[in-house]
Amino acid sequence: MVSAIRFFVPEPVPVCVPEIGLGHGLGHAHGHELSRGSLRGRIHDQRPREEQTERHVSMKHLTRVLTHRKPRPITIIVMDGIGFREDTPGNAVAEAYTPHLDWLLAHCPHTLLKAHGTAVGLPSDDDMGNSEVGHNAIGAGRLYPQGARLVNEAIASGRIFQGKTWANLVQYCRAHNGTLHFIGLFSDGNVHSNLPHLKIMIERAALVEKLPKARIHILLDGRDVGETSALDYVLPFESFLSGLNAEAGVDYRIASGGGRMKVTMDRYEADWDMVELGWKTHVAAEGRAFKSAREAIETYRLENPGTIDQDLPPFVVADDSGPVGPIRDGDSVIFFNFRGDRAIEITRAFEEPDFDKFERRPNPRAAYAGMMEYDTELHVPKSYLVEPPCIERTMGEILSHHGVRQLAVSETQKYGHVTYFWNGNRSGKFDEELEEYEEIHSDRVPFEQRPWMKAAEITDRVVEAIQSSRFDLIRVNFPNGDMVGHTGVFQATRVAVETVDLCIGRIIPAVEKVGGILLVTADHGNAEEMFELDEKTGKVKRNEKGAPKAKTAHTLNPVWLIVYDPVETDGVHLNPEVREPGLTNIAATCFQLLGLEPPDFYDPPLLIFEDR
Repeated sequence: MVSAIRFFVPEPVPVCVPEIGLGHGLGHAHGHELSRGSLRGRIHDQRPREEQTERHVSMKHLTRVLTHRKPRPITIIVMDGIGFREDTPGNAVAEAYTPHLDWLLAHCPHTLLKAHGTAVGLPSDDDMGNSEVGHNAIGAGRLYPQGARLVNEAIASGRIFQGKTWANLVQYCRAHNGTLHFIGLFSDGNVHSNLPHLKIMIERAALVEKLPKARIHILLDGRDVGETSALDYVLPFESFLSGLNAEAGVDYRIASGGGRMKVTMDRYEADWDMVELGWKTHVAAEGRAFKSAREAIETYRLENPGTIDQDLPPFVVADDSGPVGPIRDGDSVIFFNFRGDRAIEITRAFEEPDFDKFERRPNPRAAYAGMMEYDTELHVPKSYLVEPPCIERTMGEILSHHGVRQLAVSETQKYGHVTYFWNGNRSGKFDEELEEYEEIHSDRVPFEQRPWMKAAEITDRVVEAIQSSRFDLIRVNFPNGDMVGHTGVFQATRVAVETVDLCIGRIIPAVEKVGGILLVTADHGNAEEMFELDEKTGKVKRNEKGAPKAKTAHTLNPVWLIVYDPVETDGVHLNPEVREPGLTNIAATCFQLLGLEPPDFYDPPLLIFEDR
């Protein structure tokens, strides 16, 4: 017998926010029903601002830790890639039918959190957020310099070239008359890599180290940058190499490539075939040959109209003598991505002596290094150019020391984010008895074809865990908004957002039944900005056919934090003293709700409570 699933049925959304809604609110009502796109309009607390402020000042017996009761569990939902944006063109979040999210925003304390740039440790506020730094920030509870910023600092100071790793790679090439190879994501998206980093290393190799031969293996982006922007990077880079070859008398060329979602950059062991195909392409130089990267890209686009850069097939560059850049004994290899999740598997293929995921033919004796240490617990890779941030005393670790029982759950695509990245780039658990991590295996199909992904199965597990009374804190990631958003398919992304809302509608009554508390947030934006926008006019860019140009990258938009307490609906308030909240404030907020004093080295918590 199949048991009935209980959904939360929201009441009609009122025209104005109740008194407890002191944050930034969205939603509106049309008569007595919620309509599609009900997030389009912003709800304002219509009382004067002075009156709202006075409410905080006049409230008696406020406390910053919830001590008069112990709601369990605290459930944190990370709606991956679902951010907030006022404008509606290309906004799959605003256009989606989201009655449960609408209701929460109309009835619960909520605010907007900064989730990009300096607020998550990136170099500037022009840098979009991403899932890695977002989950680092949530789990760490305070700010740490992140990938691109660390590499920038290492390059500016010269440390990257003064360390033993760079020296060893150069010396290995010299000693064996070998070639220096660079493999990585070929764009300036600044999420996994940054093209200027690659160019600086290449210039150093040619002009200072005077290595005569280098080969570059390019993984095309179309995800963190424009979806068909590959030639915007390839053509200037070819000119850069031509000039450098003439100036330094060296032989530096692009040797192979392919779309990032086709070769090499798999993560969480979802598809080792991608990595094997990358090995065949970069190392063995096997595959369809072209005279140049430009010819490969242009040919594939003609043969496969509408295919975006991340999905282009692999290619090998060859001349009259054959492939120009196989990796051989005596060569050195640098994987120049600074972000770890999509770098670990190819790194393992190069480094593990007993590697068994596929047969490595050939398996050259090459020196290998990554831009950074991608896994600080397992020490992958063994050699790296830039020291990673040392993230210690994360919320997961400290809560384990307090005896807090924790569950982390997501599907494969974001399982590592809600575990490894949440824990400060650390593999494994802090306490085997207190923690459970559960991975729901993702489907291996294009995300736009299954925009619901494994959200239902994730929700099944979360609802069961809430009702079991076995956990004090549950953290869950729904990948839909991000993974489907990256496809650039607006309709599928709208369905993805609606899927997450439907799952929230199942989780709310479970939280109500046990008297827990629900936090709803996100790690960065994506789905709310699905069309490319003109920076000057703000209008949607259009292609030659007049259709909107799809945007597949993350955004600079904030994300929500919503606090739903079904027991004391008017006893939880936002702290007005926290003026510019960000993702790093979430950890201390969880401590508050668990009845624990937040660590004094964490960024301040976001709530205050009426002491009853």
